[in-house]
Amino acid sequence: MMFARFGIALLAAPILFGLMSQAALAAPPSNDAFTGATPAAIGFKEIIDTSQATTDSDDAQLNASCGAPATDASVWYVLQGSDQNVVVDVSASTYSAGVLVGVGSQGNLQTVACGPGTVVFFAAAGTTYYILAIDDQFDGGGNGGSLSISFTEVPPPPTVNISVDPVGSVNTKTGVATISGTYTCSNGEFIDVFVNASQSVGRFTISGFGSFSAARTCDGAPHSWSAEVFPQNGKFSGGQSLTMTFASSCGPFECSSGFVEQTVQLRGTGTVSRLSRARTTRAEISAPRRLPYFQPR
Repeated sequence: MMFARFGIALLAAPILFGLMSQAALAAPPSNDAFTGATPAAIGFKEIIDTSQATTDSDDAQLNASCGAPATDASVWYVLQGSDQNVVVDVSASTYSAGVLVGVGSQGNLQTVACGPGTVVFFAAAGTTYYILAIDDQFDGGGNGGSLSISFTEVPPPPTVNISVDPVGSVNTKTGVATISGTYTCSNGEFIDVFVNASQSVGRFTISGFGSFSAARTCDGAPHSWSAEVFPQNGKFSGGQSLTMTFASSCGPFECSSGFVEQTVQLRGTGTVSRLSRARTTRAEISAPRRLPYFQPR
């Protein structure tokens, strides 16, 4: 009888162990609730399983001033401000993840920033920020998954410097002027240059516009640029022309611009440029990019 009982115990042990293992695997993450928020700082990052995470009234209270479609599979983090712009990025998660940032106390949080994928906010020294990572259900279903979250400092804004050569050229047949110069930019993904030129001819003023654009050249080194300026009400000719040149460059979160006013001596040429057969229209400097998500109300 004793051996029979021992045998039954041996048979039951793997089953009990399996049930206990499943229960452990099914447990929600330790930061599932506000009171278990994981401390974070600039440079912190982790990947955690949120498939068993839940949502509660604290999530709903913070979301009331944000408007995310759902706060499923939510987990909390807490960050102490240090007068830095902070980027919280969950875009590498295996599901549609979003972020809400609040200040205050449990049940009485005020939304500072919120959005899908990535949010940016200024973390003032002496202020505690509570960060909620959620499954916003923009992918249509499921409950969380593998959350990839990181806290980084906003990269420095782009720098832009633009110059214009004092001598340009004009095609005497088409009246199209060519203005050139040098630019230097850093921390930007691209640079756009817009040229506005005007020239007095008797009692009239000839005006025209041109542009130049380049990507992946904001490396801090000087680069040459050149733009064909197409007249809008006549033809440019040899002589002086007043130019106003704007340059704009944008990084992931911020944009910067530069401006220079320069009198350019146009010298006539008779060569017909391929680009002069086309016509450009005035372009506006790109506005700073905005994150496309729910904003605090």
